[in-house]
Amino acid sequence: MAYKTIQITLLLGFLFFSCKTDSKYTSKKKDTNISKMDGSTILSKADNLIVQAIDKHGGKKYDQAYYGFTFREKEYTFKNDGPRFIYTVKEEKDGNTITDSLTNNGLVRYIGSRKTQLSDKDIFKYSEALNSVIYFATLPSKLKDSAVKSTYLGATTIKNEPYEMVQVTFEQRGGGVDFEDVFLYWIHSKKKTMDYLAYEYHTNDGGVRFRSAYNTRNVDGIIFQDYINYKAPLKTPLNELSSMYEKGQLKELSKIETKDVVNLGS
Repeated sequence: MAYKTIQITLLLGFLFFSCKTDSKYTSKKKDTNISKMDGSTILSKADNLIVQAIDKHGGKKYDQAYYGFTFREKEYTFKNDGPRFIYTVKEEKDGNTITDSLTNNGLVRYIGSRKTQLSDKDIFKYSEALNSVIYFATLPSKLKDSAVKSTYLGATTIKNEPYEMVQVTFEQRGGGVDFEDVFLYWIHSKKKTMDYLAYEYHTNDGGVRFRSAYNTRNVDGIIFQDYINYKAPLKTPLNELSSMYEKGQLKELSKIETKDVVNLGS
């Protein structure tokens, strides 16, 4: 991730996308936040749903969270101190311990205890990779970032459960290098949990993905969950993916698993 936008994942951006109407899809116009005369703000329905989901998944605990987990045989940590953060990833390679440490000031790599010089290209690549893993592991907390643009897309059902759909796009300024990507989140109408997500990305010839959460667990006040990652044909409207998922029309690609989650700040 570019350093001015480190808090945003590599897949994010803004793009208004057109969707065919699903029989279970209730269309809604974009709503916006309203500023009151006293300086306070009335949140739009979309932003209010995001706030409720963040509160359900951990709320203010994210602001001072310090956790570790394993993802694809690499050890990750994230430590938040308000707007300041430290993300790390550690792996064993060719008999060496390689550690990347990403902060508000950028990325530093260590081989053992020795700081190693990286090219700008590698700094960019490894920063994006690390930030992306932490981003998805801590969803929906990142949806409160200032570059987020949310739109309420209506109500639907998945497996006879009620959901509200929130589309998330991103400002070009502050939205990361992949600012043209689009996300859709399904937030349970009653529980306020974020159980499904989808996204359309444009790098590497593009793609459409749908993720279904499972193995949801609460670790000292913050919810972590794994995902089954599905592939859909290019240009499939995101709001159609939940129906295709129910009909078994999506191809499973992989499982996104955060293992051995531990609270390091307790």
